[in-house]
Amino acid sequence: MEQYETTSDLDDLATAVSTLRRAVELTPHNYPDMASRLAKLGTSLWSRFEQTGDHQDIAEAISAEQRALELTPEGHPDMAERLANLGTSIHSRFEHTGDLQDLAQAISMKQRALELTPEGHPDMASRLAGLGSALWSRFVDEQSGDFQDIAEAISCQRRSIELTPDGHPDMASRLGNLATSLENTGDLQDLAEAISAEQRAVELTPEGHPDMASRLGNLATSLHSRFGDTGDLQDLAEAISAEQRALELTPEGHPDMAWRLAALGSSLWARFDRTGDVQDIAGSISANQRALELTPDGHPARAVRLADLGASLWSRSKRTGDLRDLVEAISAQQRAVELTPEGHPGMAWRLVALGSSLSARFERTGDLQDLAEGISAQQRALDLTPEDHPDIARQLSNLAVSFQFRFEHAGDLQDLSEAVSTQQRSLELTPAGHPDILVGLHNLGRLLESHFLHTGDIHTLNEAVSKFEAGATTTFGQPDIGLRAAKHWARLLEKYNPGSPDILTAYGTAIHLTTLTTTLDQVLENRYSRLVDTSGVALQAASAAFAFERVDKALEWLEQGRCLVWRQLTSLRTPLDDLRRHDGHLADRFLELSKRLDGAGSVRIAARSEMSMSEKVSLEDHARDHVRSAREWDDLLVKIRATPGFERFLEPSPWHTLLPYLPEAGHAIIINVDARRCDAIVLSAGRSTPHHIPLTNFTLSKCNQYRQDLTNQLQAHDYRERGLAVAMATERGDEEPPRIWWCPTGPLSFLPIHAAGIYANEGTECLLDYAVSSYTPTIAALTDRVRNARPIEKATSGLFMTCQPNAPSASHIPGTTKEVQFIDNLMTKEGLRSERLEGSTITPAICLDSMERFNSIHLACHAYQDATNPLESRFLFHKGSLDLFTILQRNLKDADLAFLSACQTGTGSEKLPDEAVHLAAGMLAAGYRRVVATMWAIRDKHAPHVATDFYQYLLDHRDPGDGSGVDGTHSARALHHATQQLRIRLGNNSDESLLAWIP
Repeated sequence: MEQYETTSDLDDLATAVSTLRRAVELTPHNYPDMASRLAKLGTSLWSRFEQTGDHQDIAEAISAEQRALELTPEGHPDMAERLANLGTSIHSRFEHTGDLQDLAQAISMKQRALELTPEGHPDMASRLAGLGSALWSRFVDEQSGDFQDIAEAISCQRRSIELTPDGHPDMASRLGNLATSLENTGDLQDLAEAISAEQRAVELTPEGHPDMASRLGNLATSLHSRFGDTGDLQDLAEAISAEQRALELTPEGHPDMAWRLAALGSSLWARFDRTGDVQDIAGSISANQRALELTPDGHPARAVRLADLGASLWSRSKRTGDLRDLVEAISAQQRAVELTPEGHPGMAWRLVALGSSLSARFERTGDLQDLAEGISAQQRALDLTPEDHPDIARQLSNLAVSFQFRFEHAGDLQDLSEAVSTQQRSLELTPAGHPDILVGLHNLGRLLESHFLHTGDIHTLNEAVSKFEAGATTTFGQPDIGLRAAKHWARLLEKYNPGSPDILTAYGTAIHLTTLTTTLDQVLENRYSRLVDTSGVALQAASAAFAFERVDKALEWLEQGRCLVWRQLTSLRTPLDDLRRHDGHLADRFLELSKRLDGAGSVRIAARSEMSMSEKVSLEDHARDHVRSAREWDDLLVKIRATPGFERFLEPSPWHTLLPYLPEAGHAIIINVDARRCDAIVLSAGRSTPHHIPLTNFTLSKCNQYRQDLTNQLQAHDYRERGLAVAMATERGDEEPPRIWWCPTGPLSFLPIHAAGIYANEGTECLLDYAVSSYTPTIAALTDRVRNARPIEKATSGLFMTCQPNAPSASHIPGTTKEVQFIDNLMTKEGLRSERLEGSTITPAICLDSMERFNSIHLACHAYQDATNPLESRFLFHKGSLDLFTILQRNLKDADLAFLSACQTGTGSEKLPDEAVHLAAGMLAAGYRRVVATMWAIRDKHAPHVATDFYQYLLDHRDPGDGSGVDGTHSARALHHATQQLRIRLGNNSDESLLAWIP
């Protein structure tokens, strides 16, 4: 209503209605003010109806306004207002009754009112807005969905906003109405405009305003819609954040609570479908369960709430294998179908979902009745879906999967042929550029491969290869699905066409897609969990390259496809000297985003069910900002790489760029361990090509057996104490024996290559006798340290030591005190700069400050290795703990040597052998050039002697003219020497003595 100000107080409205009724009753029919009094009465009744929903009020309001209109002569200045008011009242009744005749009449009234409103009239904006709202209603509610209505609605609403001055109280609502109309056109550009309008509406809505929650909900709906079209995770993150805020503002008992919970459940499910984050699917199930509880029996939304819950439960069962979730999903979906009336537009999809769940249960239990019912439900859904419906392709794809299940159970080739033809039809009906094309190509490839295996038809084999190739090289869709297609592509070629050069193309594609599956917009925990499924791809690719005598490709792929997350961590800390000299602004922006992504990525996925709503809002805001920062990072990389001289900034290095920066003495050796073959690549300074050595007598099974034997020995001798030992170093040396930097892959990463040898009663011969060994996560990690080497500031030259013999919740390790005392005595004797803090005198903050003040650090303590989120790996002190993430935040530009005399510092994750998931690699990423760490444990009594021999060697070989501190240049040789001394002291080749010095 636009003519009269009315109160929102129900008592005042009741008084106004009563007074106006009495005035109308006492006014003669032909009295000049009768029309005005009737109009006022109608306005008051309409206002009360808007608050109470009393249909008697709206009927009486319309009757009064119609009488007022009848008494208003043509040309009267109030005619337009009375037409507009009557149209508004009739529209309000339509919204409660759904009577399309009311809607048509409301539109007619509003159109006539607008025609009578001159340009520049103060009510023009409100009348345009009212007509736009009514036209939108007709577009949505009429079966035809006439696009002329939505086009006119948008035109009216845009003009209305143009005429609404800034600061007008109705601006936010008008923006929201325009957005609602724009969302219905199916045009991405319109959807972008809708989102922009809704964002403005939210910005214009003051905190505490009753419409804030609904406006946030509307914004979330639009963002989720755009995510469905583009797959942009930033939109989905922003949608979830808005939905959480809307829920936080929704009081218990509010009629929109169930709707908002359901919307959040849908968005969390969509993000789980993309990222696999189990906390998202748990949150989705929880939200959908609450939404269902708040939806009473008989409510029209009951069926859709059951369907949503069923979809979430089905997704979790698919991820976890929990049959209980699948049973609950089927129960909810069956109930949803039962509650859906015939002819309802949601029936088809609910049948599809039920059919997929029943087929999935058949796959788990073998119950043929489930499969028969599943196929029946899916076929019924197809019968209900028009041929030109956008959902038809996905329905056909689901049905194809069910036919495949039936074939695999019964072996009837007719089922397999139907699966193939159904999936082909699905692909034909999928629009170009749609993400489902990638899924369809992969599924069709698998069906064709199965057809070939059962018929021997070479044509279907070639078709399968073609489909996998198409899926792997598609530029849209989820990279993990493309990666699966690439792996199938390579596998089929290797098995049936082993000489095809396309094998290398397939593996090159797989390596590229592997790097796309773990991106900076994911928290570390998710990145690592996704890598479990891709583990070994780089090793398989290298094995294929060796078979084609392409050692160059093998080297590149082993560098590009391993240590992906570790490489991301180090890339966030890449030296920027060259970039800063060229463009200081770009360098500053890069540094700012790097720090932001470091913090965002390290956040641990929390159990959202245990959080308050405000904590959930904060978490989603953080996730949204994380995705946005990752997008900005990608854009900034593009900008930097467009700069001359920086074309390959942070890209994996081609193999030939590694060779000039190898250490001048010794060899870097990468060993590839694969089921088909094992090979070594030797890289040496001064050589222009890598040297390939096939390891014909070594196999993956032998490697696994050695590892199992070693594990058994460790368990038998109870090696669980604090320990130290393998050097992960990038320094050079000039003395004999020669240096070797080992870069093992796969399960070989868990074996002590430096101790490989022949151990017999008559004598022992091992690698320790011939070479000084170190380890490096990648060859690039080694060459980067040579390339970026710079002198250490004299002011930081020195050693900081700490021992923690009695950290809380850890076993007593008295040897640590003796250990640092020995080292301190050595430093004092030589007059070198050092500092020692013990027990409760050291805190994490003091330790961090000491890392900046001293170039070398010796930590004799317990440690905790977190393989799921390595940045939470930590050193345990009497007072608190120091985690790797906190260390990474410091600028340790002069860090040189870290001696980690602690447990769990050099042992990786069994699920991720090629990801350098340990504290030692983390300390390298933090800036330390050389790290001494632990493969397993040694007895506490040996640690002081090893440490003393280590530092004594360093001091004996330091450059007398090079300051007063510890020089880590010879750290690998020092450790080699200390280990040899321990070996001599142990004096025999028993299993116990070997296990004491080898780690």
